Amino acid sequence: DCVSPTQKQAETMAIGKNKRLPRKKGKGKKKIVDPFSKKEWFEIKAPNVFAIRDVGYTVGTKTIGTKLVRDNVMNRVFEASLSDLKPNSEDDAFRKFKLKVGEVDGKNLLTYFWGMDLTTDKLRSLVRKWTTLIEAQADVKTTDGNTVRLFCIGFTYPRQNQQRKTSYAQKGQVRAIRKKMVEIMVREASVCDTNQLVKKLIPETIGQEIQKATRGIYPLQNVLIRKVKTIKAQKVDVGKLLESHAGGKKADTGKKVARPEDEKAPDA
Repeated sequence: DCVSPTQKQAETMAIGKNKRLPRKKGKGKKKIVDPFSKKEWFEIKAPNVFAIRDVGYTVGTKTIGTKLVRDNVMNRVFEASLSDLKPNSEDDAFRKFKLKVGEVDGKNLLTYFWGMDLTTDKLRSLVRKWTTLIEAQADVKTTDGNTVRLFCIGFTYPRQNQQRKTSYAQKGQVRAIRKKMVEIMVREASVCDTNQLVKKLIPETIGQEIQKATRGIYPLQNVLIRKVKTIKAQKVDVGKLLESHAGGKKADTGKKVARPEDEKAPDA
């Protein structure tokens, strides 16, 4: 057969260069894979200083080659409200605890205290007109070698039988109160380990101590440790971590109920 020069040129030209040649369409449809098929579920466990130990669940990518699932979930930081860690404490929901994963025990992630914070709406609700806001901070080393930074906040309060509308503290009084705040924070936190510090933070013991101590300088209200930040942490001791997770209340899975006789299945 006779082949024209144009056809010969079209055969030798690369596809895509010649506009008259049909372009090949893209590859076939991509296989849809469920992303959760490559994931593994883990339960987050809080240390036994908290009454409720079950924080929640998280996912980690399954072990593929040298990439281990353990490395994927280690050192994750979770945030939990105190109302979820303590029974009948809806009024303490504004206090948030940060928990860091220190060890993987089967399908459980064992965590330890990493920090504390207050919700923004709680802090905003404390601020009032005609009062003085006083803040202080202190870096303290606990007995187990961790360095934490404590932030304290307090507000002046009208004295008994006060006629004046405002309750402003003088600069000298503010300095004296701040000095007292730092002194009490260092005293309370330096004589205990991290777990004992958490026990003091849950019922706000340090804030109450500051309120009592500063009454002679100027009466204060809403004295709170508003934030705790871990500045320097020791290497995780697995033995101590397992000890801090020993015992504690287990999740309520219900109990077996006896089936009434009249509901028994008929004999075959």
